Amino acid sequence: MEQPILKVDNLTKVFTRKGQPDFAAVDHICFELFSGECLGLIGESGSGKTTAVNMITRLLDPTEGKIVLDGVDITGIGGRELRRVYAKMQMVFQTPTDSFDPRCTLGDGIGESLRNNGWGRADTKAEVERLLEQCGLSADFAARYPHQVSGGQCQRAAIARALAIKPKLLICDEATSALDVTIQQEIIALLNELRGRHGRDLSILFICHDIALVQQFCDRVLVMYKGSIVEQGTPDDIIKNPKDAYTRRLIDSVL
Repeated sequence: MEQPILKVDNLTKVFTRKGQPDFAAVDHICFELFSGECLGLIGESGSGKTTAVNMITRLLDPTEGKIVLDGVDITGIGGRELRRVYAKMQMVFQTPTDSFDPRCTLGDGIGESLRNNGWGRADTKAEVERLLEQCGLSADFAARYPHQVSGGQCQRAAIARALAIKPKLLICDEATSALDVTIQQEIIALLNELRGRHGRDLSILFICHDIALVQQFCDRVLVMYKGSIVEQGTPDDIIKNPKDAYTRRLIDSVL
């Protein structure tokens, strides 16, 4: 039986607030993501998506549960061990410039992980240019700074940066929501093209609040509401036959 690239088991995050009841931002969620698959995680603001992602990427410690990446339990990993985790898992953020140091060029940002892994200057430069071109940008974008490019161009460069060390898992956290509709479609087309090129070597966890966008791109979708996964299935099944009242409201708001 195929092992998932990512397995989340009873993942929970409870925040303690002074003078108030404890708050479960994420409440015992379970799911699996398989090689080459694109899994959508949708829900409105406050549903727990970001908290879940922050635990999966080890930016936040869970209260309970387990996270297994490529067969390795990463739930309690920290410090230097995280570098090995991030070699397999990379993230594309909602705001494209968040992926880059504004004082450095796009090329410096894309090549950072390569240099950290011992690549020489000439090889890094050539690989950065190849990655830019793979993501729909010309090689001269390597010399530009984040403030010198458009939001869509910066997000393409951010995807190139995330792919530089050939991760097995790419997490897109609302990666299109800060862009206008036309540019959103271009980024989705790019991600689809990359999926076709990398096949089973690249899996995507696609965090989004727009079920119509998820329908275009994802193989399966999880619907999150108040910290819990209330529904899961293929996008078409969920859109045509929603079982949960929240899912029906979510669909009605965008379709």
